[in-house]
Formats: sequence, C-alpha cells, structure tokens
Amino acid sequence: MQINLTDEKEKKIEVKIPLTTTSGKIRIKKRSSILDYGLPYASRSNPFQQDNYVEWQIGYDIHKTNKNFDKTTLETITFGAYNGKDKSLYELSEYLYYFSKWDIIKEKELISLKNYIIGISDDNLLNEHKHCQIKRTHPNEKEINGVKFNALTIEYPQLIHQFGKFEIIAEITIREKQRAIGTQPMLYFCFPITELKSVIPLVGRCAEIKEMGYFTFDKNNYFIVLEMLKIFGMLSLSHKADTLAIINTVLNNK
Repeated sequence: MQINLTDEKEKKIEVKIPLTTTSGKIRIKKRSSILDYGLPYASRSNPFQQDNYVEWQIGYDIHKTNKNFDKTTLETITFGAYNGKDKSLYELSEYLYYFSKWDIIKEKELISLKNYIIGISDDNLLNEHKHCQIKRTHPNEKEINGVKFNALTIEYPQLIHQFGKFEIIAEITIREKQRAIGTQPMLYFCFPITELKSVIPLVGRCAEIKEMGYFTFDKNNYFIVLEMLKIFGMLSLSHKADTLAIINTVLNNK
C-alpha cells in the first residue's frame, strides 16, 4: 500500500488503508477472535464494529511493470529477486529501509535477522515442513440425493503468530499453487479496525465512498516489520532468497 507520510523527525510511517474494497490485497473482515475464521464485511452498508479487522496480503517488493509501481517511494533502490528480476523496495522492505535509515532498526538487528534466515534449512521452510502439509482423507463412498460420490476431506494448514499482547497477527495459509505443482504459503498481516486513524472515528458508522484509514508504523511497533520479514524468510526457498537480498540491500544503503 502507498505510504501517505514518512516523518523523519518523529520517525514514523503512515500507510493508506482502503476501507471499502471487497477484493485485492486489503479486505475488511469480521470475527470475534483472532483464532476464528474471518468473514467478508460490507463496510459501505454496515457500520464498523469492534470485531472488524483489516486483512492485508502484505508484500515486500514491486517490479516496474506493476500497475502500482508509482506507489513505492524507493523505485531506484533495487535488489535481484529469486525469479531473476530486479525488484524495487516496497511495503515491508520500504518500511525496513526507512527505520534502518532513521537508526530505529540497528545494524546488529539486521545482521541477526539475516543469520537467522540463513540458518533455516530447506526442510524447515513452511512449504516443506511436516506440520504444514495439506492433508487429504481416504475417500469414502457416499450417496447424496440419490447420486453416488467419493467423499473426502481436505485440510489446509493455517498458522497464526500474535505480536506480543496486541491483537495484531501474522496469518499464514498453505494452499496448492494455482499454475504449478507444489504448495504456496500466503502471508497476511491482520489488525483490528481500531488500530486505524481517521478524521471521524470508524466504529458505529459506515465507510464513505473510497474512504481511507491510516495505519502507523513507528518506534513502538517497528518490531512487527522485522518479525514479518523473519516469517517471510521461512515461507519457501524463493521467499528466503528474496528476504536475504532485501536485508543485504538495506545494509548496503544504511
């Protein structure tokens, strides 16, 4: 998502969060607990409630061919991605760059994160880990409405990491790849709607057309950026390579 404001004096980053999208990288959802399954929420026709939250499929890079390329503030700072393309810093890597530049994130923290990710063996990456495999039960013959079926159950692993005592989490879902063989871990950054800033408080009212809220990263929660990159680094071989390249790029530009 596009940075609305970077404040070097106060050392904070403000990110625009769309409040009315029903598809794409950011969605407004509803659930009573961080362990519940979240349901889509129509914020234009239903007032925001305390149990609404933002589900953000957050990323860490962007290519110049992407239609949202103009949303990065660091288009000239690039790294060689696992897929062979030169990518610009965006979203998580963008925030990492600024917090490193402002000396909120220390060099030793970056080196420690780099060494941690290097130390993860291939079989402990989440797309290969024994606790993160998709399970299929043995098919049993069932008759439904007079038609015979082979019925089986497919279980998709889901991992939830809570950031301290906050109701802010990283949520990982393991799915089959859409256009290739194997599995694909998808990482979402989720936080309560009450974490957003807005001109008029959100709870109790509907969203305005194309309304934006604002999420702030600062010295109080910058650790989330490091933890999210740590989790990205353990998703798969390509994610591991990309996060290491990002950390090296930030270290080289510190």
